[in-house]
Amino acid sequence: MTPLLRRLRQDLFATPADGLVTVLLLALIGAGGFAVLHWALGQAQWAVIRANSTLFAVGRYPLDQQWRLWLLTALLAAATGLSWGMLRSHPRPDRGGSLWPRNDWMAVGMVALLSLALPSLLGLALPLQLRWWAIAALLLLLRWLAGRFGPLLPAPLKRCLPLGLPLLYLLGMVLIGGGLALEPVSPSQWGGLMLTLLESSFAILLCFPLGVLLALGRRSDLPLLRWGSVVYIEFFRGAPLITLLFLGQNMLGFLLPGGVAPERVWRAAWVLTLFAAAYLAEAVRSGLAAVPRGQLEAARSLGLSTPQAFTTVVLPQALRVALPSMVGQFISLLQDTTLLSLIGLMELLGTARTVMANPAFLGRNAEVYFTLAVLFWCCCAALGLGSRALERRLNPSTLA
Repeated sequence: MTPLLRRLRQDLFATPADGLVTVLLLALIGAGGFAVLHWALGQAQWAVIRANSTLFAVGRYPLDQQWRLWLLTALLAAATGLSWGMLRSHPRPDRGGSLWPRNDWMAVGMVALLSLALPSLLGLALPLQLRWWAIAALLLLLRWLAGRFGPLLPAPLKRCLPLGLPLLYLLGMVLIGGGLALEPVSPSQWGGLMLTLLESSFAILLCFPLGVLLALGRRSDLPLLRWGSVVYIEFFRGAPLITLLFLGQNMLGFLLPGGVAPERVWRAAWVLTLFAAAYLAEAVRSGLAAVPRGQLEAARSLGLSTPQAFTTVVLPQALRVALPSMVGQFISLLQDTTLLSLIGLMELLGTARTVMANPAFLGRNAEVYFTLAVLFWCCCAALGLGSRALERRLNPSTLA
């Protein structure tokens, strides 16, 4: 018996009861999967998705300015391939020291399959299909180059590479909104998946440092700082997000002059940030509570000041413990962006409602909602996979 069959027998059919449960679950999953495939391949009318693919992707973004989004997509693919290759350029012993572990080959196959099949399924013209193929080729080429030649780069350059990610984010904001001699595009024309990812990424990037500061403030010995953090956290945790979104959209318009009040898109982004920071602060506080107090005392005994001890000894351990809870909050934040449709923003759900209201596509709700479910699942799965990979890399037992 091969090792694979031996492991399957041990895991799934160790006892008669385990075998019965395995067979029942496989039958249930198979029946559900067959029903979904039968509907998707035989009954569903996907013309509604093909006709509105651009609307789902970028909303009402001007057609003559969409070259910026293609450029941004190419830059993101290049950064992904470069980061992926640099991470694999130093093989880990627990993966057999391979530059191309099995999971990487599976990811390469998935990227190739999507780049070849998805444009055809969406009915894109040949020039658009060629753009997708070029972007996929750029990602895989930089993955190979960075994995092969990454160790040859000078150490100062390697340390500077992570600084390119925030710069790329700022460049992406300029490309989307305009500036630096580019024609401005009003946020009211943003929409679809682009707006969903923009709102969630903005909130995730800013709520993390704010949540860490709130967690440290809640544990502070200064009464004003401690109680101020407590009031902030309990207020935002006790108020429904939809209420805060409506307050942010309406109250800022009354409290601030017209030239000072931010656009509706940015009001919603700041509300999401402040809301998520309160929950993230509690996750970080639980991680701080899990670190033994002796760690801080040992760091102080080595001559480190209290801020140095927290930033170099205590906080890294606390963040490693709190990482699963933080990523869970990030996933919830991504899903909470669907509430933006209730305040008039055309993110994915708002775009879907607009499409389903079109008389030409009445009755095609199942296809639209199924597409939205797949898009959200892909984004959440990417966050989950990244979280698990980061957990493995930060695990002290696997650190080199």
